[in-house]
Amino acid sequence: MVVGTAEFTRAAERDGLVLDEGQWAVAARLAGLGSALGGRRRLFGRATAPVRGVYLWGSVGRGKSWLADTLFDAVPLTEETEKRRLHFHEFFRRFHTAYGRYRDERAASDRAVEELLGDCRFLYFDEFHVHDAGDAMLIGRVVRSLLARGTTLLATSNYPPAGLLPNPVFHQLFEPVIALLEASLDVVELPDGQDYRTSRGAGRPRSGFAAGRHLWPGTEHQLTDAGLTVPTADERRPLRAGTGKVEALAVRDGQVWFDFHELCDRPVSTGDYLELADTAQDWVLTGLPRLAETNRDAAQRFANLIDVLCDRGTPLTLVSRAPLAEVLRGDGLPADINRTASRLSLLEQHAPAGAVPPTAHESADRCGSGESADGGRGPASVEGFGAGCVQAQGEAERAGRCR
Repeated sequence: MVVGTAEFTRAAERDGLVLDEGQWAVAARLAGLGSALGGRRRLFGRATAPVRGVYLWGSVGRGKSWLADTLFDAVPLTEETEKRRLHFHEFFRRFHTAYGRYRDERAASDRAVEELLGDCRFLYFDEFHVHDAGDAMLIGRVVRSLLARGTTLLATSNYPPAGLLPNPVFHQLFEPVIALLEASLDVVELPDGQDYRTSRGAGRPRSGFAAGRHLWPGTEHQLTDAGLTVPTADERRPLRAGTGKVEALAVRDGQVWFDFHELCDRPVSTGDYLELADTAQDWVLTGLPRLAETNRDAAQRFANLIDVLCDRGTPLTLVSRAPLAEVLRGDGLPADINRTASRLSLLEQHAPAGAVPPTAHESADRCGSGESADGGRGPASVEGFGAGCVQAQGEAERAGRCR
């Protein structure tokens, strides 16, 4: 079966999007990948030579995940068996668990990947990023195992391969994996340009993470007007997170309340957030400070939490002490603060009466300095506050997910 740009044309019309020249160029390259995958057949029970994959990178808000999603849906392979779509955090939670079962074996990584992917021929790995040196070593093993088993890999990222693990103290440890990615995949850049939010039709219903809202400064009167009831002290409840517990301010009929300092200013892992995300379909997070006024670990955990909730399509009511442009302003912020800003921009904004939100130009100047907390450079700065979700808003709403 031939996968052509017609699939992208239909998807753009469905979602009310207008693709630019750079996006069409990427669509053409991805269509070639799809045709190659659709044209390969198994001979005598064995797959033909693997198809060379693609590493797609570019700034936030440019629609990398929308383009990759469109290709994934068009490839004529059986989902969950022959093709798989996985997010970074979710995959590595599963991989850590599987790897632990084979830790004492020589090919522990290969066994874990085989357990997780089975007969998968095409793996779409969304939001590929590496900032932790410990994770980097495991990621290297995963990449080698995937390529050795002949899996065609499609990865999206805000960074080129050479920008992964940017911390200069540890970057050289990941250089062999970077070289392997560059040698084994076609590295395709999605050029900067108009973000998808500017082509989104007004008045379209919100869903998933985009159904959430941001309130500041979060007075009791403001919360009440928003239909929220402030928890009482006797509603506090401990919830299991990994091997420990996290105290929720309240758990009510599918809605859970947390305080920023309880959830982000303590050693809570991304895996713990994934486990907590299973406890409720609606979240409220209060007490969000200016991230520059908290410690770097807390700011990074907050960014990880937003990734988890956005990828899960979980509506979030976020209550901060200041406008988001000020919350996300300052030095020493997480390396992927632009992605966090992009995702938070999907939330409906509730400001106090008379407050004037910053203009796009002012917000762009305020949203981080471009210097990452680990000493490297973050992804290209966004146009205006947030500059849109990494995926097209229309697709995020349609699927109930934020990519």
